[in-house]
Amino acid sequence: MEAEQPIRVMIVDDEERFRAATAALLTNRGYAVTLAGSGEQALEEIQKDAIDVVILDVKMPGMDGTQALREIKRLKPEVSVIMLTGQGSPDEAFATLRDGAFDYLTKPCNMDLLARRINEALARGQRMSEAEHRVRDLMVPLSSFSAIREDQTVAEAIEAILLSYNRTLAAGSVRETIHRSILVLNHRHKVIGLVSFTDLLHGLFPRRFSDPADDPSAPTSPLPPPFPDSGAFTLMTRHLATRPVRELMSKAPLIIEADASLIEAVIRMLELKVRRLLVEDGNKIVGVIREQDLFFEIATIIRQQTG
Repeated sequence: MEAEQPIRVMIVDDEERFRAATAALLTNRGYAVTLAGSGEQALEEIQKDAIDVVILDVKMPGMDGTQALREIKRLKPEVSVIMLTGQGSPDEAFATLRDGAFDYLTKPCNMDLLARRINEALARGQRMSEAEHRVRDLMVPLSSFSAIREDQTVAEAIEAILLSYNRTLAAGSVRETIHRSILVLNHRHKVIGLVSFTDLLHGLFPRRFSDPADDPSAPTSPLPPPFPDSGAFTLMTRHLATRPVRELMSKAPLIIEADASLIEAVIRMLELKVRRLLVEDGNKIVGVIREQDLFFEIATIIRQQTG
């Protein structure tokens, strides 16, 4: 039986010690590693040898990582690129994602996380070279979302959201730090709803001030009369903390099949006026696709076309 080919990774970084240390760790994990000390050298290597995934430092003298990323995606759009930086900013991170980067990680990077991202990037790159992406290619896996039981309190839900943010910020992965909701499960661990930031704001007020779209029996006015400046926000927040999440959660997102096309996902979101859909694979919920996932795909395609 023919042995499986190792994943071919190129590390592009102007720091020799970082290149050598990262190469040694990835080689020990079974990757075939190529090294480049600059953006210019990376472009030479990628045209000479077959590369599956590029690990690209943002801050380099001469051609920096963002410039190298654009050139790599122009020359080899099927090659997945993971950006690394020691002093990145949210604006810089989102810019690289718009330019076609698979993800943006902060240094020093956990090797387990980096290896996982390399494998995910390769899988996505292979699907890209075969055909247009499907919903499963863009979705965020269900395991990446925080979840809470319907009988737990809002205070517990907020702690779960904050814990999720702390974990993903520590991991340094941009794509995992832009969740704006927490899934709500019943006693059978089935997704029955979600709590978003907007739900928390609505939850500050009595039920009669909730959005009529969520509660058809509620009066038509969605907002309460003005409150005096007497600590009302603090008092209402303290009351909110004790409420079970089932009282303010939104309904569970509607479902789309994992193998559905991206245009089908767009049409459903627009028709239903929703920002996210649950992704189902074989009667099992496996992830969530959100409007921002589609945005990054739109941006990637346009950037690749315009060069």
